[in-house]
Amino acid sequence: MCISIKDKYIDPFTDFGFKHIFGTEKNKKLLISFLNDILELKDKIVDIEYRSLEKLGLKIYDRKAIFDVYCTDTKDNKFIVELQKSEQKYFKDRSIYYTTFPIQEQAKKGAWNYQLTKIYFIGILDFSMDIDLRYNKSKEDDRYSKYLTKVKLCDEDTKDIFYDKLTYIYLEMPKFRKTEQELSSHLDKWLYYLKNLNDVTSVPKILQNDDIFKEAFDVAEFLALDSDEQFAYQQDLKAKWDNYAVMEFAKEKAEFEGMQKGIKKGIKKGIKKGLEKGLEKGLEKGMKEGLEKGKAEGEKNAKLEVAKKLLDILDIEMIALKTGLTQEDITKLKEKNEN
Repeated sequence: MCISIKDKYIDPFTDFGFKHIFGTEKNKKLLISFLNDILELKDKIVDIEYRSLEKLGLKIYDRKAIFDVYCTDTKDNKFIVELQKSEQKYFKDRSIYYTTFPIQEQAKKGAWNYQLTKIYFIGILDFSMDIDLRYNKSKEDDRYSKYLTKVKLCDEDTKDIFYDKLTYIYLEMPKFRKTEQELSSHLDKWLYYLKNLNDVTSVPKILQNDDIFKEAFDVAEFLALDSDEQFAYQQDLKAKWDNYAVMEFAKEKAEFEGMQKGIKKGIKKGIKKGLEKGLEKGLEKGMKEGLEKGKAEGEKNAKLEVAKKLLDILDIEMIALKTGLTQEDITKLKEKNEN
């Protein structure tokens, strides 16, 4: 199946797009530039070696982790770069879990003093980790403007760094809202590139004199891909569109049904409270509670609708990972779907 691609540049928020730009040997200078900008290391990364994207557990029944990009530098420091497109409740837990693999693989046979090299996890998120901010776009909320979070183990009392070999960095892309004129650092330019690549038709003026971004735009041109790459990208883009369409329809339907149910309950509760404390005040509170409860029910129903679509192509663990539902929810859904 062929899709008509109208955009000049590929979407970096697809699996193919992200890995094509940052996850290939021929384009590794782009990843090196991005890592140096975001990590701000005293000793800059000069070269990297890509590692296997699939890390298996210690035993055959252990869970496995599949990273978007996994590499080491010349000092054997390890870097995991993970792109997450859909909202995930336990992404922080997932990032901690992922770093256990490069930790365990450093164990040596025989005598070993437990010395580890540094590990960096970089999560690029197309959603906000703060659930209450996902629907609050107010520029006045300071939390919404903090798009970069860096985390290390530190002393709770003194706030001094306790262990500097484990670093987690989270980029919440919806919070990055700088215009071309507001870009003040090389990292800002990278984030602007990622955020706007799929929407522009030429290299923005502020990036035109930077060789690394000239190359980044050249790499991302759809017509520069060979036929096999174009087909792979088209399939990946179609999967993204299909998932978005299913999620939006299910969300709208579930929210509408949930709101109807919530409004009825809210009105009933509001009338009761209104009779006690005043009809107007009671109805207002009841409607608000009903809408909030309806939205919560609607969101879960939307995720169940998406999970139902994925039952035939993914296992229960992966569906849980993609939707944020529990494995118990998905198991019940699967049993219900089979009956």
